[in-house]
Amino acid sequence: MLQHAFKPLLIKGKALLPVVQGGMGVGISAHKLAGAVAQQGAVGTIASVDLRHHHADLMEQSKTIKDQAGLDALNYEALTREVHLAKTAAGGNGLIAVNVMKAVSANTDYVRCACEAGTDAIVMGAGLPLDLPDVTADHPDVALVPILSDSRGIGVVLKKWLKKNRLPDAIVIEHPGHAGGHLGATRLDDVHNEKFGFDRVLTETLQLFKELQLESQRIPLIVAGGINSHEKVRHYLQNGASGVQLGTAFAVSAEGDAHPNFKDVLANARDEDIVEFMSVAGLPARAVLTPWLKNYINREARLQSNAKADPARCTQGLNCLSVCGLRDGLAKVGQFCIDLKLAAAMRGEVNRGLFFRGADSLPFGNAIRPVRELIDYLLTGQRPAGLTTNPA
Repeated sequence: MLQHAFKPLLIKGKALLPVVQGGMGVGISAHKLAGAVAQQGAVGTIASVDLRHHHADLMEQSKTIKDQAGLDALNYEALTREVHLAKTAAGGNGLIAVNVMKAVSANTDYVRCACEAGTDAIVMGAGLPLDLPDVTADHPDVALVPILSDSRGIGVVLKKWLKKNRLPDAIVIEHPGHAGGHLGATRLDDVHNEKFGFDRVLTETLQLFKELQLESQRIPLIVAGGINSHEKVRHYLQNGASGVQLGTAFAVSAEGDAHPNFKDVLANARDEDIVEFMSVAGLPARAVLTPWLKNYINREARLQSNAKADPARCTQGLNCLSVCGLRDGLAKVGQFCIDLKLAAAMRGEVNRGLFFRGADSLPFGNAIRPVRELIDYLLTGQRPAGLTTNPA
């Protein structure tokens, strides 16, 4: 394992490098990326939703299946394959996690599928995972890791889980002002609220542990969003965090599962290219202002004024979200098919896709480098030969 100055991240008794690769769908973090990260001794994460796109035979079967149950079955098969492939690639090193969004309508089935496939951990955000201990009761060896953004949400989950005699094996604290994709705030205006500051949330959460008499449990806290330098890693690991999570920096790595065009869009995005908007899932989101997104934002008000509840608007037949602005006619949130747009981005279709991205500069600028070099830099400060640019 890499030699570094920090304490290991301990999850379910396993000593890991204190670096977590965040889950990114649709298909952005699949078995290649997650397996490569875990192989280094860190935490690799597969995003569970609609992994069919990495399996040609399943996509072919999708053409003849119109019912939701049939499409769900193909997605569960894809998830099972991806977990097995990632575990094989990891070679017994690190930890393989599966990220399941609470906002996904079939979240409980994805969780069960991932557990049965042999995942080491379930990571859940995009909603409060209050029932996760119940869903995973038959799999006590699977680590449970909620993603939350403030101490209030952490308190709600802890108190609910305590009644079920279960505690999180780690907690990801994700800052909506920096993270990519769906953000842990209820309104766009709230994304940059000071209550989400890492130093504040870490302090308040450690105090919460005292109040709930959980200090001895040593629940690891993992900060996520805007972590783009060794200096930031050192600061947070020395001030209450047990690990750091990165998404975009891993998405653009050499082993990332997405098309090279996807990586180029993220790596070359300027500050002014990164925008916040309301997703179809009813959550604020952050992405690159590519041609489709620019056109959508220009038309958003008109689309929202024409919102109407109509099941036929789910042209995929997936009904992937429990709440969908397009299907359910929710005029204040997104009016597009998020599965279609994220899948197009994964395939590198720059003019058609939705390219989620974090707000901050990347550790290696626009360079596409291996996972190993990124982890080495984060933990030791050693930059790859020929790369001298530091993040702004």
